[in-house]
Order: sequence, then structure tokens, then C-alpha cells
Amino acid sequence: MNIGITCYPTYGGSGVVATELGKALAEKGHSVHFISYAMPMRLDGFVDNVIFHEVEISNYPLFDFPLYTLALASKMVEVAKYEKLDIFHCHYAIPHATSAYLAKQMLNQSNIKVITTLHGTDITLVGLEPSFLPVMKFSIEQSDGVTAVSRFLKEKTLTNYNIEKEIEVIPNFVDTAKYKRLRADEVLKHYAPGGEKILTHTSNFRKVKRVQDVILIFAEVLKKVKSKLLLIGDGPERSQCELLCRELGIHEHVKFLGKQLEIVSILSAADLFLMPSQSESFGLSALEAMACEVPVISTSVGGLPELQVHGQTGYIAEIGDIDRMSRYAVDLLANASKHKMFAEAARKRALEFEATKIVAQYESYYEKVLTASAVPT
Repeated sequence: MNIGITCYPTYGGSGVVATELGKALAEKGHSVHFISYAMPMRLDGFVDNVIFHEVEISNYPLFDFPLYTLALASKMVEVAKYEKLDIFHCHYAIPHATSAYLAKQMLNQSNIKVITTLHGTDITLVGLEPSFLPVMKFSIEQSDGVTAVSRFLKEKTLTNYNIEKEIEVIPNFVDTAKYKRLRADEVLKHYAPGGEKILTHTSNFRKVKRVQDVILIFAEVLKKVKSKLLLIGDGPERSQCELLCRELGIHEHVKFLGKQLEIVSILSAADLFLMPSQSESFGLSALEAMACEVPVISTSVGGLPELQVHGQTGYIAEIGDIDRMSRYAVDLLANASKHKMFAEAARKRALEFEATKIVAQYESYYEKVLTASAVPT
């Protein structure tokens, strides 16, 4: 198959999944064309059967804002024509699915199919804005196929937009051959030379991730367990988080590592992963931690209960319950045999989301959509 994938290339779950999916499909012999305004972060190095097409946006004095949706649609038309694409696979509905719809109309009698994968905030936050809601609903309904990364997100989509559309649940995935626990002597030597326990968190530091809760949980843990906190990622809340660490007097125990392309060595040194999010449609970073045998303490929101098994792979608490989450953390860190049992269970659970299994589901879904009759317009 010839597959065009459009995603946000920045540091975030939807872009990571889209890129890893494209690379996996290419390894299986499909031709994959990434169409975006920048090279996806995880698309590093040469990959056979993968081509990147950059969307160029013209700056013209008449336009106060860049017309990315239109520029993307035009680029999709160009790539579809010359590369003979079978599918536009759009990750994150706005504006990608909208651009794909326009491209399909411009291609006129083309048999190309549009598949939209919903990842989370495109549905739960962005799409509910009054200015976007009609176009979001239209773009979903006009897609030839729609997938969601969790049952939670599927139900949220159907409810929020009052649509009657079949949505296939295909969860996020992890390459468990790559994401596995390795020796991490250098990381431990650098960040925990005194044998401290290591807690980690990975995110884009948006308000919805509640990174300040991560710090507050760690502050309580630190009172009882010698430990360090490694924060991976960057974003709008980082400065406030750094300030909070200084105010709490724990800044020497917290390391802000910024964006990291390779995190397996860091996760391999970790003892716990914290995810106290306000909203989480799946929890890809938690899955990556679990694959590296790191138990997870998370909130009970969104798709996290579909990933986490409370009392086995980690613990689940309510949003903002700092006290309970810190007590869970101390309980695991202070009990070596229990921690080992949870770590093994986390890895076993992660194997259920092995990349080869999920990529095969996407391939089957592509075939299903390609052989179905076109959506009436």
C-alpha cells in the first residue's frame, strides 16, 4: 500500500505513535509518505520506504495568520497524485482530517481513502471550542474510517459530537524489543550516586499533565525515601515547575532533562513513573515506562484504567490526591519484593501492546476501509 501520514511533528503522543506506525509499516514493505510542516521528531536517520514531504507556508502581507490547513491540503493533493497514494492517514483531527477532506475533493474521482485517528485533546479540548466544533464533527463524519486510541476516547467522541459513526478502537503501542530494561550504570552514577531511588515523569509540560502535582508527590516521598526526580520533556509549565522546586527547597533533588529522543536508558534506571494527569486518552509514556519494568502511579482519568491494572502494574488514584499517590509511591519504594512483583507485571502488561500486534490491526483496518464503499458526500 501507498500510505500518506499527516501528524504534528512535535514532542507529543500523537506524533510519536504516527511516526512509529509509519516506520513499522515501511519495514513491512509499504510505501509511507509523511506530510507535515517539519520532520517528525522520531523520524531520525534513513528508513527505507519512508519519504518526508514538507508543507511550505507562504508569508503574504494580506494574511494575518498562516493558512496551514489550505497549504497542507494542496500538498496532500500533490503527493497523492505523484506517489499514487491509497490512503491519507490523519493523526489528530484538526486540521489534518479537514485538509484531507479538501484534498480528496480536489482529487475529484480519486479512490483515495481518508482515515482519521483520534488521540485525545483534539476531541476532549480543541474540538469542543465553539469555533471548531462544527468542522470537527464534519471532518469525522466525512472520514472513510475513524479510529480512537481507547474505548474512553471512542465513547467521548460519540457523545461530544452526537454522531453516528463506526469508530474502531486501536490502542497505542510500544516496541518492546527496544523498550526494555537495560543496564543503566551511567545514568545511576550521574543522577543517583548515593543509591537514591529514581522517580520519573515524561510529558509536554502542559497544564493538563499536572506536572506540579508530580513535584508535590515527590516532595512527600523525599521526606521518607532517599530519592531523585527526573523530568523528561519541555513545555509551557516548565518555568512554574522549576520555581515550585525552589520554593519547596527540593531543587537539588529534581533534574529537568528537557526533550530527549532516547529515553530507554533513563527509564531503565527508574523505580517509579508518575502520571497524575487531568486528562489522558491513553497514556503512551506510561506504557513505555511499563515496558521498561517501571511501575506506574497515575490518576483514574480517561484511558489510563484501560492500560493500568490497579494493585498489579501500579496504583490509580483520583485527580489531585497528592497524599494517596505519595503513600502509594512510598509503599512500593520501601518494599523490594513487592516492587519487583509490580515491575514484572508492568512488563507483562506492556507486552499486550506490542508494536507488531497493533500495527497488524492497522493493516487489517486499512484493508477493510479500502474495500468498503466510499462515504457519500
